[in-house]
Amino acid sequence: MKRTVGTWMVVAACAACMGDAALAQTAPAKASPSPSSTDKVRISGWALNMSNTATGANQTIQVTINKWSSPSQRKQLIETFLAKKQDGLLQALEKQPEMGRFNFPGYMGPDPDSIMRLGTDIRYAMNWPGEDGGRRVVIITPRVIGFREARNQPRTVDYPFTMFEMHFGADGKGEGRMAYMTQINFSKKTNTVELENYSSEPVRLNELRLEVRK
Repeated sequence: MKRTVGTWMVVAACAACMGDAALAQTAPAKASPSPSSTDKVRISGWALNMSNTATGANQTIQVTINKWSSPSQRKQLIETFLAKKQDGLLQALEKQPEMGRFNFPGYMGPDPDSIMRLGTDIRYAMNWPGEDGGRRVVIITPRVIGFREARNQPRTVDYPFTMFEMHFGADGKGEGRMAYMTQINFSKKTNTVELENYSSEPVRLNELRLEVRK
């Protein structure tokens, strides 16, 4: 499934494959202040898989962001992609410092490399003011490819990115989408960026709560 976005959104948009996850026994989130380039946040909620595989499967999801990417880092990544396409962007992201981590703490399915439970480092994270006093959060990071996948080289290895786009109100409550496996291509014909998801539908992120950490 392909989605086309403007070139300025290369490392800022999240086209996706989403799932629902819930927060059990979690304290109420604090209200979300104006977006900051220095605050630390913890996001938790439900991920609902709407794809053609495991449709309706629910998982809890947790995202921790300890720092945010700078405008200069964003500019560098966009320029790298336009010059070197997906492979260049992947290599550039792998060299970025760790911004945080996301995982599925209640995951019960097969997880031979503990990727789902232990999680994945976040290499790019930015947030912008929302229309309602909240914020919009975008994350893109190289997807962890386990030993079996790397050895067998299935079609999924061509989808090396994981992307998030989330929207929160001033009260810290929100929703979003996640593309767990996606590839990024540039169409010279239309002069646009195309995001192609491995799954047929996005992972929906529901009942999200954003808490600002000290």
